[in-house]
Formats: sequence, structure tokens, C-alpha cells
Amino acid sequence: MKLNYKRTILVGFAFFLISAFWQAYDATIPVILTNKFGMSQTWSGVIMALDNVLAVFMLPLFGALSDKCRGNKYGKRTPFITIGTIIAALALVGLTFVDNAQLKNISEVATIDDPAALTVIYDSQSKSELQTPEGETFVLEDQFSKEEFIKIRSTIWEECNDKEWTNPIYTNYVAPARQAYVAQKTAENSTELIAFVILLLVVLVAMSTFRSPAVALMPDVTIKPLRSKANAVINLMGTAGGILVLVLGIVFATSAVKNAMMSYTVYYAVIAGIMLTALIVFLLTVREKKWAQEMYDDSIRLGIEEETADTTEKRGLSAGEKKSLIFILLSIALWYFGYNAVTSKYSVYATNILAKDYNTTMLLAQAAAIVAYLPAGMVASKIGRKKTIMGGVVMLSGAFAVAAFMRASSPTWLMNAMFILAGIGWATINVNSFPMVVEMCSGSDIGKYTGYYYTASMTAQIATPVLSGFLMDNVAETVLFPYAAIFAALAFLTMAFVKHGDAKPEAKKGLEALDIDD
Repeated sequence: MKLNYKRTILVGFAFFLISAFWQAYDATIPVILTNKFGMSQTWSGVIMALDNVLAVFMLPLFGALSDKCRGNKYGKRTPFITIGTIIAALALVGLTFVDNAQLKNISEVATIDDPAALTVIYDSQSKSELQTPEGETFVLEDQFSKEEFIKIRSTIWEECNDKEWTNPIYTNYVAPARQAYVAQKTAENSTELIAFVILLLVVLVAMSTFRSPAVALMPDVTIKPLRSKANAVINLMGTAGGILVLVLGIVFATSAVKNAMMSYTVYYAVIAGIMLTALIVFLLTVREKKWAQEMYDDSIRLGIEEETADTTEKRGLSAGEKKSLIFILLSIALWYFGYNAVTSKYSVYATNILAKDYNTTMLLAQAAAIVAYLPAGMVASKIGRKKTIMGGVVMLSGAFAVAAFMRASSPTWLMNAMFILAGIGWATINVNSFPMVVEMCSGSDIGKYTGYYYTASMTAQIATPVLSGFLMDNVAETVLFPYAAIFAALAFLTMAFVKHGDAKPEAKKGLEALDIDD
């Protein structure tokens, strides 16, 4: 039994461009919303949840639509991937023009460490009641005179336990005061905010139209017993896209305090270029209809499937399979509650609480995931997908639980180690959860069941940025990691009730001699 790695890698370019987009989106959009439009963590969480609200309805819809799209020479999934990518890339670049217009509106405070900007902030906010990222309220004039305030710089350093670390005074007092000022300016003139949200919706709708078709393409061209290994390769490609964007984040210094008000025009143009380049590679190399037909022919010959690629007959689920499907979808929702809270808020958390570079930490997590993807698929083929996933959930919840106790004075290596562990755990979960869902469906329903998978994950991602943001605003920002650890631990409990979705042993025996190569 052998997976065609070359073919799977080429199919994975669709997921590569999707992951590149979401890595840039999750890292920069919350920063734009809070720094340039003055939104609270709660309201930025609402905006960040928009893509997930759309996804709940659009991913199952477009997954099912692509299942029925058989009347063209390009295949069921390729047209959706092509059109959606082009629109999303162009609209992403368009966002930067609105972002730049907002920068002009707040130009008097947009230059970091500028004494004139700090004077404007102090004059406007000196008597206001503000809140530090730790949740403590303060009045600016009670903390500093104007002369003291305008001397505060983002680059000040001081000694703490014989180690240098960034001064929290800037993030605790200057950043909240600037955010409050920007919020007032946005309330006075909300044109740019409205335009930003509308254009953001265009981007998100475009991405929603092809995510399910792109992911469904892997099981379309891969026989069932090999799908965990194939999904490892697909996730590897997605992680490569995310890592590339994280490296770009380091190059552009998007996490640096001095760039909190930077223009994203060049950065987003590069991201759009990566997406379009990956699309071109995909279109030039992937032969969807041919490969899908070959997969079904092999499946019929080996007794894995009883239908052809064009058959519309659907196999119903047994009562046990339905129960397992419900619990695996519930588990997916729970671990996304924990994981997405961290990914959508960590750029803010790392700056405000840890005083660390979020790009470096996330890069290590992605690198760890890359190393873990293929072994996770191989381990699942030996001990089963369910046991492998439960091991990944333990790693994820454990990493978040330890990270909950870390602060700016904590050693950087320890936070990096926890993110590496979380990356391995997340890779172990992702490689095997999607194949467990589509294992239970017939070939003609792959797009629809892919939609179910994403409905579960996106439903969680609708609620978790808002809920975690609300708790960060009203309790303290330090609630983020305990919150994530609890939800990840709950997913372990629900996975215990899943009894179906592992690759069938009899199918594995029938494939022992199978060697699929170009």
C-alpha cells in the first residue's frame, strides 16, 4: 500500500494558499481593528467571527454544490478554487487602501514614540478611565504628568531578575490611551470602518466559496485507507503556507510595537501574490477528473466502494455511525473553541502580557506541526485514528494549561516549548479528524460531509473569539490560556464516545499489494 505523494502535494497547493491567507488574516486583522479603529477585544472578536458565521452556511452549501458540479471538463472542485482565490486575492489588496485612509484620519497619533502624538493622546485622554491589558483600571493623569507621559517610549528597557525585558509601561498605559483616542475619532467618522467591514465581507465570502471544495479534493483522489496519510501531506502543505507568511511577518516586523500603526499595502500584496502563484501551480499540474476516476476505479476493484464516480446513489448511516458522527463533530467544535481563541487573540496577548514576538512563537508551533504531520498519519495506521487524536488532545490541553501561568518575566524558551507541544498536538488531531468524518460517507457525498466538518469547526470559531474577547475585556487578558485549556480537555471526554471512523482493517488487507505511482 503506497500513497502517491507527488499527486497529493500538488492537490495540497489549494490548501497551501488557503492557509497562507488565514495566517495573515488572523495575525493582522485583530491588530488593525484594535489599533487603527480603536475596537475593544469584544468587538474585534465579533468582526473576527464574521468569517465563521458565513462559513456555517456557505461551507456545507458550496461543498454540496461542488458534489453536483460534474458537467465541465475541469472537475467538480477546480472551478470553485479558481474563482474564489482570484476574488479573495484582489479584495485583500483592496483592504489596504481603506486601511491607509484610516491612517490618514488618525495621522496625529499614528507615529509611534512621536512626542507630538503622545501630547495629543494625553490631552485627549488624561481624565478618562482606561483599562490596562491586565484588566486594571486607571486615570492617566493620576499616573503621569504630561511631561512624564511624552517621554515614554516603546523601546525603553529595564532590568528584571537580571534579565532584560520590554517595559510594560508602554503597553499598559500608552497603548490603551491611544486606542481610546482612535475609538473616538472612528466614532466621529465611521466611513472607513464601514468600508473596511464591507470589503472584508467580500474577502470572506470569496474564501468561503472554495474552502470545502478544496479540502474535499483530497478524498476525491485518495482511497479511504490512505486518507490519514494523505491528509498529513495536505496539512503539511497548509502549514508550509502558514510558515511562509510567518516568515514574512518577521521580515516585515508586523509584531513590533513600533509597527503597530504600519501600512499593510506591500505585505498584503505579497500575500495575494503567494495565493495567485499557488493557484497557477495547482491549475498547471492537477488533473482532477482523471485522478478522481482512477481513485474510484481502484476502490471498486479492491472492494472498498460499490459505486462509480458518477453514481448518485447515497449510502445511509447506521444508528451507531450517526452517534459517532455527532460526537466527532462535537469534539471538533470543542477543540476549536480552545485553539481558535489562542490563534485569534495571541498576537494581542503576546504584545500586552508577554512582551514577546508572536511571529517567532507561532513559527515554532508551525514548524513542530510540520515535523509531526507524517508521523501522526503513520501512528494512526497502527493504533487507530481515535486513539491518536485523543493523544493529541492531551498534548494540546497540557500546553495551554502550562502557558496560562506565563508572564513577561517568564523564560521565552518555556513558552516556545509549550507552543511546540501545542503544534504537535494540533497536527495529530487535524491529520486524523477529517478522515474520520469522510470515512463514514459515500463517494458522492464527500463535499457535503466536508461541509459538516467545517460547520462544526466554524460554529465554534463564531463564538470563541467573541466569548474569549468578552472575558479578556471584563476579567483580564490572562484568562485566554485557561479558557483554551478547559475546552481542549472537554474534547477528550466527547471523543471517548466515538466508535466509528477508523479505516476498515479489511480494506487495508486488500491494498497490501497496491502501489500507486505516476
